[in-house]
Amino acid sequence: MSELSITTTQNVDINFKAASEGDRVLAYLLDLVIWIAYYFVLDKVFDATGFSDRVNAMDTWSYIAIQTFFSLPVFLYKLLFETFMDGQTPGKRIMKIRVIKIDGYQAGFGEYLMRWLFGLIETTPPLIIIGLIAMAISKKNQRIGDMAAGTAVISLKNNISIDQTILKEINDSYVPVYPLVIKLTDNDVRIIKETYESSLRATDFAMIARLQTKIEDVTGIRSVSANATAFVDTVLNDYNFYTRSM
Repeated sequence: MSELSITTTQNVDINFKAASEGDRVLAYLLDLVIWIAYYFVLDKVFDATGFSDRVNAMDTWSYIAIQTFFSLPVFLYKLLFETFMDGQTPGKRIMKIRVIKIDGYQAGFGEYLMRWLFGLIETTPPLIIIGLIAMAISKKNQRIGDMAAGTAVISLKNNISIDQTILKEINDSYVPVYPLVIKLTDNDVRIIKETYESSLRATDFAMIARLQTKIEDVTGIRSVSANATAFVDTVLNDYNFYTRSM
């Protein structure tokens, strides 16, 4: 299993384990089972209600429109689930893998859309071989859609290695952003860092967002970044800067 080393914009080094081709294929097959089950249930409901007969009696364009409408959940399945389940589909969740940006931050709709568009080709049999070949030759186990979107699929079964100390080396040229971090105590920062690291291990970006809100409430800081991960990174670096200077 390949290791995916990421350095965030705030110089925090994170080592993820890239999801294996086997885990990704199994996640795909699990999602495929859900698609088949959807069509099976839909077919049974249509037969039981007599809707199938009415659809078959429609003109060609109406028939196509009905078929397209009820196929949309499968067609948009990956895009919708990855968007609303933070980079996971049900299959990925079962296999404990997730899509993230290669800068370590949470992917957004734009990245999921790019992956989905390429996935229309890469994950459709028999062209799925294209995605498998791309993953096999990529150092980060990326298919072409991942490369285009700047994403990777990581395994949540493995720990992430992050510097465990509160104090870190900061370049002499480092310029702090939030002077109000001095309102925090060493114990506050220890709790923040432990919460931050455990959230990164689980790729729980919702928890990091709540952590940002808590820090802002306690210190009065107002973030200059829309990214909660970048904000917490900066708070930790700023605290290290100011306490080092004391």
